[in-house]
Amino acid sequence: MEGQGEVTRLAENFESGGGRRSREDEHESRSGSDNMDGASGDDQDAADNPPRKKRYHRHTPQQIQELESLFKECPHPDEKQRLELSKRLCLETRQVKFWFQNRRTQMKTQLERHENSILRQENDKLRAENMSIRDAMRNPICTNCGGPAIIGDISLEEQHLRIENARLKDELDRVCALAGKFLGRPISSLASSMAPAMPSSSLELGVGSNGFGGLSTVATTLPLGPDFGGGISSTLPVAPPTSTTGVTGLERSLERSMFLELALAAMDELVKMAQNDEPLWVRSLEGGREILNLEEYMRTFTPCIGMKPNGFVTESTRETGMVIINSLALVETLMDSNRWAEMFPCMIARTSTTDVISSGMGGTRNGALQLMHAELQVLSPLVPVREVNFLRFCKQHAEGVWAVVDVSIDTIRDTSVAPTFVNCRRLPSGCVVQDMPNGYSKVTWVEHAEYDESAVHQLYRPLLSSGMGFGAQRWVATLQRQCECLAILMSSTVPTRDHTAITAGGRRSMLKLAQRMTDNFCAGVCASTVHKWNKLCAGNVDEDVRVMTRKSVDDPGEPPGIVLSAATSVWLPVSPQRLFDFLRDERLRSEWDILSNGGPMQEMAHIAKGQDHGNCVSLLRASAMNANQSSMLILQETCIDAAGSLVVYAPVDIPAMHVVMNGGDSAYVALLPSGFAIVPDGPGSRGPNSGAHTNSGGPNRVSGSLLTVAFQILVNSLPTAKLTVESVETVNNLISCTVQKIKAALHCES
Repeated sequence: MEGQGEVTRLAENFESGGGRRSREDEHESRSGSDNMDGASGDDQDAADNPPRKKRYHRHTPQQIQELESLFKECPHPDEKQRLELSKRLCLETRQVKFWFQNRRTQMKTQLERHENSILRQENDKLRAENMSIRDAMRNPICTNCGGPAIIGDISLEEQHLRIENARLKDELDRVCALAGKFLGRPISSLASSMAPAMPSSSLELGVGSNGFGGLSTVATTLPLGPDFGGGISSTLPVAPPTSTTGVTGLERSLERSMFLELALAAMDELVKMAQNDEPLWVRSLEGGREILNLEEYMRTFTPCIGMKPNGFVTESTRETGMVIINSLALVETLMDSNRWAEMFPCMIARTSTTDVISSGMGGTRNGALQLMHAELQVLSPLVPVREVNFLRFCKQHAEGVWAVVDVSIDTIRDTSVAPTFVNCRRLPSGCVVQDMPNGYSKVTWVEHAEYDESAVHQLYRPLLSSGMGFGAQRWVATLQRQCECLAILMSSTVPTRDHTAITAGGRRSMLKLAQRMTDNFCAGVCASTVHKWNKLCAGNVDEDVRVMTRKSVDDPGEPPGIVLSAATSVWLPVSPQRLFDFLRDERLRSEWDILSNGGPMQEMAHIAKGQDHGNCVSLLRASAMNANQSSMLILQETCIDAAGSLVVYAPVDIPAMHVVMNGGDSAYVALLPSGFAIVPDGPGSRGPNSGAHTNSGGPNRVSGSLLTVAFQILVNSLPTAKLTVESVETVNNLISCTVQKIKAALHCES
């Protein structure tokens, strides 16, 4: 009897709740089932009690979040799990039980609806094809007179058509050969599979957009499964052509054929650059770095994007490293602009895919070709953001061996997103990835660019010319650090250093908040287009300090008002490691942090993000020095790799952090980040006074660091308020005092 009652309850609730709320309103659909408490949970009492008004119970967003996260891991919890969850969420076990029943029913309904719509589309397509074939068979028409045709007569017109058909078949074979070169394998079979809808131009067969009539509908209607783990999405539909106003089909196909040729030449160059050693790459005497032999390069390769502009300098680097990610996952990350930006957070300020020419063949990324736009950055106000428009092409060279190449296209086409003056061109750059045992890959990265050096401050020129700013070493080091972090977060064991008992949900929320903080910090330092900054030219601000302002409105993750950002970079005769260890140590914080009330700090929570103790997110508490001061919390993220290090922090609200540490949504925690970016000063640099000589007459080489200090401060809580001279002076003083305190603490005032 009890089982029957449950079925009745479930059906009744689905009619009253789930059936009505199965639209896209996610919040409703998740909390709707909680109405079981009143809508159907009391039905058994209906026999003895007179009918009363139904009592509706709404779960809180936090309860729903907990239920949803368990549902993702285990849709069928056992009695013990339900009991534990009900105690934790202060619910009755039957409420939890009914919630899971309803959620399963809802999931099943959504999947069935999705499958039905796919089958319906397939059915409509087949019906339409069937009708058109039937019509053609029923009424054959003579091409000469327009009357009904007599089967058996071969007209002169038909003979012409047959000759034309043979000619087109030859052209198709030629195109298949070109497309085969593009994909690295023969594709003569395409001719038969695409007979009903031939492409309008010869190229589109190879790279696949407006010609794939029969193929694109099938590819784009593949089911998009729920992506819980952020894994590789299973579908790679052929992209529909993007509408380019005022561009004819012929112009578009010509442009695409140019893109295809450029992509093939760039891929060929990248693979040779990655595989060849001397004489193409030679070891430098200082530091043993690999340097590109430009004479050999000019002899070996034909320039694929024209000659170097006047005043531009060349930067070329190569780096090889082992990374804990497999080749397919890495290729998928590189071809998805959002995931690419997440993998290289401090290097890519902003990126987007502007056009997908081909999304690959046979459900893989082999042959994928797309146009992209990116803003690349070095964390300093003294280095301009590099804005590039480029083609990205992916090709599988062998089992478990892939290559992804980028090449600038500013010489081919003036795009609307291109800046009026190009400050950087990417020659064929990218990586060759080879699968290794135990889920690792061997990545060989080549970075080759030409850029306008005059826009770069003298302090940073040695760093950039050595390729340590935007070069291969930085890409590989960042990739290794990020993949190690992902591996640690996905593993079930928590590193021993994490002494604080934070729940898995709390760890996720805290890391998400720290990622947002660091992204905002980078956007403030480099003045990328992520935020709309206005530069200030104030006479009372030091020469190398850049002050910018913006209005913060309707962003729940920031306090509303006028935000002032000030950043500067200085050279210090201290090693990058020593500087990083000093700045991240909470016990030494009072030596430089003017805003910390001079009191000692202690670490309340710690989440490791890598094997190095320097890669972590921590929550620091400033102890109140006296009864009048309130204790303050500081969220801090620190990261270090071979290319540089970062210390970012922001004061946070205590109640808001309690919510985050219990797994709540971190999007509503308002914060403004400040912090430091540290890079080595580059070979050949002798700091600001490069003219200094020793007694022996040689230049005085002092190895040091380039330190960027940046603050974002709310100067007025009204977005409409006017900025005052005093607030600009305050921020400028804050920066110069902080730099002075750091110099004094590290004994390098001179």
